[in-house]
Amino acid sequence: MLLALQSLTKTFVGMKALDEVDFELASGEVHALLGENGAGKSTLIKCLTGVYRRDAGSILLDGRDISPDSTSRAQALGIGTVYQEVNLLPNLTVAQNLTFGHEPRRFGIISPRAQRRRAAQMLEGYGLDIDLDRDLGSYSVAVQQLVAIARAVELSGRVLILDEPTASLDDREVQMLFAVVRRLRDRGLGIIFVSHFLDQVYALCDRITVLRNGCRIVTERSDSLDRVRLIEHMLGRELAAQEESEKRHRRSAPLAGEPLLSFAGVGRRGFVEPFDLEVQRGEVIGMSGLLGSGRTETAELMFGIRRMHSGTVSDAEGDLRLNNPRDAIAAGFGFAPEDRKTDGIIADLSIRDNIVLAMQARRGWLRRVPRAEQKRLAADYIERLDIRTSGPEKAVGELSGGNQQKVVLARWLAMNPRFLVLDEPTRGIDVGAHAEILQLVRELTARGMAVLVISSELDELIAVSDRVIVLRDRRQVARLSGSDITLENVVHAIAASDEHREVSA
Repeated sequence: MLLALQSLTKTFVGMKALDEVDFELASGEVHALLGENGAGKSTLIKCLTGVYRRDAGSILLDGRDISPDSTSRAQALGIGTVYQEVNLLPNLTVAQNLTFGHEPRRFGIISPRAQRRRAAQMLEGYGLDIDLDRDLGSYSVAVQQLVAIARAVELSGRVLILDEPTASLDDREVQMLFAVVRRLRDRGLGIIFVSHFLDQVYALCDRITVLRNGCRIVTERSDSLDRVRLIEHMLGRELAAQEESEKRHRRSAPLAGEPLLSFAGVGRRGFVEPFDLEVQRGEVIGMSGLLGSGRTETAELMFGIRRMHSGTVSDAEGDLRLNNPRDAIAAGFGFAPEDRKTDGIIADLSIRDNIVLAMQARRGWLRRVPRAEQKRLAADYIERLDIRTSGPEKAVGELSGGNQQKVVLARWLAMNPRFLVLDEPTRGIDVGAHAEILQLVRELTARGMAVLVISSELDELIAVSDRVIVLRDRRQVARLSGSDITLENVVHAIAASDEHREVSA
């Protein structure tokens, strides 16, 4: 066995990010490493490449125990990594990037001719006919990825880790990359492939290992692990064990509400494929899919964080302009992002400041929200949402995760939006706050607001949604409503291959 991780353990502040994980990689193998957010994939890679020191366990390379304490040491041992965001220098030439840190010299001076010759040798077999003297940044992401792979193989040459290498590539570029990976596999490299694109995993990989909550759940050959069982392993749900009819209050037919918004052909190249969506007053639209399926990207398009390359958004009065979040707010949209600590709250500001933030932005900074109104709003929402705090002037960063989430929700409720997007609204909060937020969603829709809920918690999504949209590989692959909203249907839609993809109303 080329590489073996045995009982690998890593703990952060009392939380086990890796809990006695075993993993093996053979020479001439492409081994997929899969799992949702928090599964432990990144921690495993960082322990393997010297970014983190493991707390327990062993890493064996060719049967010899190794302890890389830096990425350069890992490279020297034979372990290289290529990330989704190419970590090369776009302002340097292709040749300079390939030989950076290992430039051929003559009399102590870099020899450009020898540098180009060595770079050309490094790129042999990669199918690239490119100008080595052009800046790397002038080439496509796919070419940059291949250059990064060529450099990693040259510097390491035993184990190659590909971390989401296809996330920004189109189908043709993916096939070009896969051809190179297969050639490297045939040369005897061991390749760890991290991806959220299941079709690509099954097309390329020999074996699959699934991590969940820091533990290894399963390792199987890809030709013996069907997609439904793979999804069950990743999500921690077994379809046969679920009793849908007893777990949710379900409408027997699709909601027939008043039309509110229409998204027609909305998309962005390389980001989200064009989609149509009709939004009705008083409904909850659930959005499901594995990490990387395009859920958050769709929300960002809807809220103007990313500009659309195609399509229109309209209401009863005509087309809406959504070029940025300010346009979205003016149109009556609200957005509670997935990463509340980075994108949702301003930790050093008070609860009061955070609640009035969107309202102040809509008015403009020259028309300040009066202090008395700020205090009234803060006191009102602290009481209505049961935000546990000593007072409205407390820094929001000092609150628990659930109470921070309530502050973000209060910010948008103060705006009284007609359409509210909630991206993972219950992630990382306690059970009590979890139930309160789901109840709040129901109350908002009872008052006529439309809510889009994006969640990895399938039970939660099934319980609260009038319709569920399933995404895979950045496109909508299924639409479920009424009694069709079941865990089995959602999981099968996520797991279906492209050849059997269907979209149902």
